[in-house]
Amino acid sequence: MESGSQQTQSRGFVTRNSAVDGFTGSVGNTPLIYLKTLSEQTGCKIYGKAEFQNPGGSVKDRAAVSIVRDAEEKGRIKPGGTVVEGTAGNTGIGLAHVCRAKGYKCVIFMPNNQSQEKIDLLRMLGAEVYPVPAVPYENPLNYNHQAKEYAEKLENAIWTDQFDNTANAYAHYISTGPEIWEQTQGEIDAFICATGTGGTLAGVGKYLKEKSNGRTQIWLADPSGSVLYEYVTSGNLVERSGSSVTEGIGQGRVTSNLGTFVNDLTGALLISDEKAISMVYQLLDTEGLYVGSSSALNVTAAVELAQKLGNGSKIVTVLCDGAYRYQSRLFSKKWLESKGLEHAIPESLRKYAVLD
Repeated sequence: MESGSQQTQSRGFVTRNSAVDGFTGSVGNTPLIYLKTLSEQTGCKIYGKAEFQNPGGSVKDRAAVSIVRDAEEKGRIKPGGTVVEGTAGNTGIGLAHVCRAKGYKCVIFMPNNQSQEKIDLLRMLGAEVYPVPAVPYENPLNYNHQAKEYAEKLENAIWTDQFDNTANAYAHYISTGPEIWEQTQGEIDAFICATGTGGTLAGVGKYLKEKSNGRTQIWLADPSGSVLYEYVTSGNLVERSGSSVTEGIGQGRVTSNLGTFVNDLTGALLISDEKAISMVYQLLDTEGLYVGSSSALNVTAAVELAQKLGNGSKIVTVLCDGAYRYQSRLFSKKWLESKGLEHAIPESLRKYAVLD
């Protein structure tokens, strides 16, 4: 296992040896992609877990399946019931798919600063969508609180509570973590990703720490405007300030999902919007990967961690979703200019910003 090419295998066009049971059965078992150019540049092995290949298009499909299954097993929802969630988008999309497959009604409350592509897709999947003001969690009008209150007024309904329902982290403990361990043949020096709910980082981190007997380092990648970098590095939970153009990541508190693992984190890296946006274009140009800004932030963090750990290190991160849900922003000249990000993109790559 001395080079990236020797570690990888050709998948062909078959992902499983047998048929799966509907949408829920097709979630998971995503490929681990060797990022050749970035690996060669750093002298390390950098891999991205291709969660955009889940049937609903993102890593959040795993949490959606797990949370609904957990509610069913506990008798909290019965056939014909309603699933309600507050979400920045991808969990809602995963839940909308699961609800269609299982015959539930789906209601989504989301901040009104999310991409129109996400809102449109949710409605096309049959969900009722309520965009509400993007206010902090402490505000009673926060989208999570509104979702909870709405669900409490209905019969046979659940608020899935993705941030504090630890069935979220458990999904990654029993699936994503084991998949990464198997795909790397247990040779992984570090795992790093950003967190919104904390489910992916906590679930994967817990599994990899246990399986490696503590050898694998687990790091948080954090965007601007989040408080978690400061919390992990200093122990201080400061007041949230600033913002990021990335969607669905960053946090103003320690959620219950993250709380299951936060004290076991090795460290944290703070990644700017400028670096993340640049990486969106770099991954498209050098790897042919069309991913969103949270995925690009994760890869940027993986590169910085590789440089920190040194030559030959093996780093895994998460490619959360594709850029299709953000293309009207990420590849729009006007939007990039409005955010002061047009100069973050290397001049040779600006040719990909084809939207006005």
